[in-house]
Amino acid sequence: MSHMPQLPTDDEIEQVRRFNRFYTRHIGLLSEGLLESEFSLTEARVLYELAHRSPVNAADLGRELGLDAGYLSRLLKRFTARGLIERTPLEGDRRQALLSLTDTGRAAFAPLNRASAAQVASMLSDLSGAERQQLVRAMQTVERLIGTAPVPKIPYILRPHQIGDIGWIARRQGMLYAQEYGWDETFEALVAEIAAAFVKNFDPEWERCWIAEREGEVVGSVFLVHHSDEVAKLRLLYVEPSTRGLGIGRRLVEECIAFARAKGYRTLTLWTNDILGSARKIYQAAGFRLVKEEAHHSFGKDLVGQTWDLDL
Repeated sequence: MSHMPQLPTDDEIEQVRRFNRFYTRHIGLLSEGLLESEFSLTEARVLYELAHRSPVNAADLGRELGLDAGYLSRLLKRFTARGLIERTPLEGDRRQALLSLTDTGRAAFAPLNRASAAQVASMLSDLSGAERQQLVRAMQTVERLIGTAPVPKIPYILRPHQIGDIGWIARRQGMLYAQEYGWDETFEALVAEIAAAFVKNFDPEWERCWIAEREGEVVGSVFLVHHSDEVAKLRLLYVEPSTRGLGIGRRLVEECIAFARAKGYRTLTLWTNDILGSARKIYQAAGFRLVKEEAHHSFGKDLVGQTWDLDL
């Protein structure tokens, strides 16, 4: 289901600008020399790229850093005059050259690199381990949401539910369905009721909950609930938007099917709504068949509920 992009509010814009001001001040980017060195932030970043990459031409370096070609050319000339970089002409095109740091350049960059690492270590040292993990995850979220690089295929794990998961699932599903489909708080209440009933009546012999976790964060879940000796219910499948496309939803459904078959259930059934297209595709691919549709008004919306069954 597509959604029209919404313009940012004045408050959202100001919050981002406020964070930018805080961070540039906090790590000393407003100083004339970065980390009490003779180099500006841009000069230090160019040195960093040259120190950590194979020889590179100026055009690629400029694109990577988003620098104006004329400005970068003047900066590189200063570095060349000081003996910090060397140019190796490209074979077949003497007009272009590969850039790399000289021994003098590496010696100039080394204390800057050490000072940067020490600054970050000092900033993190006052935080607990949990707080450091929280900060790193927040930075990763910023990078993922406004960056242009593809999301790395970081692995995830599946584990049983534990204390804290049930409240998290109710909160996240309530928030996500409100954001994506405009459902009201009664949906969160329904999720909380289903999840709470699962825990209160949990029979580990016949039931199971799978929690998908990635870098310490819950990114998806599903429940398999005993309905009768022959029928099990798949309930509350969800995957975080940040990890959709990694196959987590499909894997959660596969785990439910495998468990249900191993326990001797004859049918795995589920109830969903027709607007949840991504989930429906997973169910169809797994072999579920639509057995019932019924219009209803729930969660503040007119919806079409669907029952899907899988013969095991």
